Amino acid sequence: AELQDVAAHLTAGAPSEARALLDVHIMILNDPALIHCTRHIYGRLPYQVAALDVIPDEDPDIALRAARDLAARINDGSGLVVLTDLFGATPARVAVQLAEPGRVMVFHGANLPLLLKLLNYRRNVPLEDLARKLQASITHSIGLVTPQMAGMDEARPQGQPPRLAAKGNMPGPGADQAGEP
Repeated sequence: AELQDVAAHLTAGAPSEARALLDVHIMILNDPALIHCTRHIYGRLPYQVAALDVIPDEDPDIALRAARDLAARINDGSGLVVLTDLFGATPARVAVQLAEPGRVMVFHGANLPLLLKLLNYRRNVPLEDLARKLQASITHSIGLVTPQMAGMDEARPQGQPPRLAAKGNMPGPGADQAGEP
């Protein structure tokens, strides 16, 4: 609450664009595995990221209250992006009720590439611009890996395993923007 009070004081009377230039917060509904993957990739959990696991058959009203409580704890007023898995499932129905234009953006179909993009893009970007950037990147989150993309040698003898490109030549989580998530 103290952090929220400080943020509210700093941004009081400021246009929404100025409030949005603080780091955007991230809440993940129903996929704590994404948190574990993030911890594995970055060696720690990036700040301002939290997950809420909505268990099967949970009362949607209870899940909504828990989601609102979590959102209030992690969002200092600079904006919140909520990621959820399957549109129409209980976590997504809860997330939709959190949406507020200009304050809380909700994305369904969450996956690790989307979360990594969000972590890399969220610094000093107005929430609406961040949402547009994420929306544009979604089509690149899932795709068929071709031998050329993976740096595999197409001319290998039949039955031989492919040779992969050196690790330093493969794009990693920070490929979109340098800096700490």
